[in-house]
Amino acid sequence: MTSILFVLSNIFNILLCRIAQAQPLLAFDSQTILWPNSRDNLELTTGFVKGRQDELALQMSVRTRPTTVFRPRSLDALHHARLRSLHNQESEMVEWDELIVSGPDVEDRHTLSQLARMSGNAYVLPGQKNWYEVDAAWNVSFPFGWEDESDGFRGHVFFSSDNSTIVLAIKGTTLNGPTSKKDKFNDNLLFSCCCARVDISWVFRTVCDCYVHGWRCDDPCLSDALIQDSLFYSVGVRLVDDLRLMHPSSNIWLVGHSLGGALASLLGSTYGFPAVAFESPGERLAAHRLHLPLPPVQKSTVPPVPVTHVYHSGDPIPQGTCTGFGSPCAQVGFALETHCHLGKSIVFDTVGKLGWRVDVRKHIIRDVITKILEIDGVEWEEGRDVPLARAEEDCVDCFKWEFGHFKDDSGEDSPYQG
Repeated sequence: MTSILFVLSNIFNILLCRIAQAQPLLAFDSQTILWPNSRDNLELTTGFVKGRQDELALQMSVRTRPTTVFRPRSLDALHHARLRSLHNQESEMVEWDELIVSGPDVEDRHTLSQLARMSGNAYVLPGQKNWYEVDAAWNVSFPFGWEDESDGFRGHVFFSSDNSTIVLAIKGTTLNGPTSKKDKFNDNLLFSCCCARVDISWVFRTVCDCYVHGWRCDDPCLSDALIQDSLFYSVGVRLVDDLRLMHPSSNIWLVGHSLGGALASLLGSTYGFPAVAFESPGERLAAHRLHLPLPPVQKSTVPPVPVTHVYHSGDPIPQGTCTGFGSPCAQVGFALETHCHLGKSIVFDTVGKLGWRVDVRKHIIRDVITKILEIDGVEWEEGRDVPLARAEEDCVDCFKWEFGHFKDDSGEDSPYQG
């Protein structure tokens, strides 16, 4: 197990031309020191040059661990197989390579806290309210997606001092702001059972026209609705492709909160990159509707993707319980109905251990950081200050809905057969 200190690299000045032309907000000089730590591992530390090499108080490290990932042998073949399945409902074999890479140590509470802070910082620019202080070397931000105020896909990219590891932090949903409309569109398209139709009396405008009648929903229509440039997943694919092109030998991690975490998971599953998602709705159904080729299931019923979800029992959104016409989510136009997650999930029992009530107001990243990950003295499980990550086996979303081919080729409802 090793530790990495993250800084932001000046090379990002020329990165992501298709998404945004990012500029550094501050400039800094750095120095690198390499030494064995107490457990005979190597720790890479980088700090600001202040005239004294031993001034290391500004530094903070993130623990890593060997992580097994499955990556497509050919990304072109993967994208071709996905589009063939999406457009023609035809399957195509994708070959996968099993690799061991350096990923985040999700059993380390400090590491999770730092990644959660980076996820929180994806919502704002440095110096703005709600920017979370991490290491001083991280207080220089290279943002993406901020030039167009209405562009919802945005966040920050962090580099390790030697560019060996890159962390892409993706913004989640903003309730009131210039990105809110696109955020809500993506939430309702990805995490609702049928076009954000909460029940048969749903009065809000749905995001697609796939509802048929009763509890029936047209599956091909749902897949077609996901072929849109405004879908954040498609934007994220182009962004990750840019990162891979410019840093072919770097480890890439993805993190995010809520919608941002789900996108991090979907992109991590696509490329075989480690991802950590905080308080995210279930994205397993979205992966199915996006026709993402995933590594074959082995011992578990869940595909072996390098994704870790982190959420707590007091938040109804990742549990898929903020649903129904009278729910707080529906009252503001959200249909967040899915609860099945890819990868494995770390669930902090804040209801049982801290006495919290289930409340959608506990969804915010601030509570995850300051009231869960950074409090001491709580034994979340026997002998553990971080619960064990577990796969959500045999999980079923939208069980009362029936999905199938219920519309004819013209898009009209097929005759009802009972």
